[in-house]
Amino acid sequence: MIRSGIRILSLLFALAALSPVSATAQIASLNAVPALRANVTVTGDVVTIGDLIENAGASTEVPIFRSPDLGTRGIVPTAKIVEAIRPHQLIDIDTRGLAEVVVTHASRAISAQEITATIAEALSAQYGLGDAKDISVTFDRDVHTLQVEPTATGDLQVLSLTYDSHTTRFDVTFDLASSSVLHRQPARFFGTAIETIPAVAVERPVERGEILKQSDLTILRRPKSEGGAIANVADAVGLAARHELHPGLPLHAADLTKPEVVQRNDTVTIVFQAPGLVLTLRGVAQEGGAIGDSIGVLNADSKRVVQAQVTAPGRVSVSAVTTRVVQNTSPMVVSPSVSGGQSE
Repeated sequence: MIRSGIRILSLLFALAALSPVSATAQIASLNAVPALRANVTVTGDVVTIGDLIENAGASTEVPIFRSPDLGTRGIVPTAKIVEAIRPHQLIDIDTRGLAEVVVTHASRAISAQEITATIAEALSAQYGLGDAKDISVTFDRDVHTLQVEPTATGDLQVLSLTYDSHTTRFDVTFDLASSSVLHRQPARFFGTAIETIPAVAVERPVERGEILKQSDLTILRRPKSEGGAIANVADAVGLAARHELHPGLPLHAADLTKPEVVQRNDTVTIVFQAPGLVLTLRGVAQEGGAIGDSIGVLNADSKRVVQAQVTAPGRVSVSAVTTRVVQNTSPMVVSPSVSGGQSE
């Protein structure tokens, strides 16, 4: 007997010498005290003792509570946990001074944006409603994130879809093959969907005559049926407002005009050009005009009004067609800037 005991002790010492870490872990496991966890994340429909208690031993897989809804969390008072596990022979539990435990039910979240994109893609494919990115979807009610099992993979699948082009209303039902939650209760949504086009609008109030800069403009999405709006920001930059402009309203060509570079009563330089001759005179604009506009200009010396084309800020030109008008005025005063030949 003594020899047998010695052999056993020798064997134990030998094992301890060969694997000191393993032996230490086994001893620690035997001596580990069950302890409460502060935060718990579960993936199933029930919460087990092992989810809530570290070192629960043989009781680890015993279910004691129903899990919170997918993607949500619940708070369980410590006293309720202790009461629930008492029948399962767990004693001297270290509660770590916790008054409650937070339990979170893990999930895969399918966002409202993902739902919207899936509906737009389905409408585009099945009803030819333009590119999915150009389809605006509006729901009858607020759409909340769908919560499915964290193991559920793949994309939402359309079980049924109807769309009325006259009322623009849709009715869609979704399923997800890998989710028992959506199998039991498919997700159904109602709303309206329209094809949209880009439309330029101002980002701030703009006064009449103000020249638009790129920073003043933005792009809206408007129903395709409206049409007629300016679609590219570049087509509006540098133009002036014909009237006061307000944010949120699409701009049309009639809302804008070329900016006036000559204002009424501005002093301008009149330039007359003919083969071999350039004359410059002083004048006063009788009306405002943009580059390319034809306006009346008073010759400051002759006191006659001639029609001139605006060519630059403060500068107008008289074409050869109006030579007679210029010649029939009282003698012109020619500025020092004379080149080429002489006037008749």
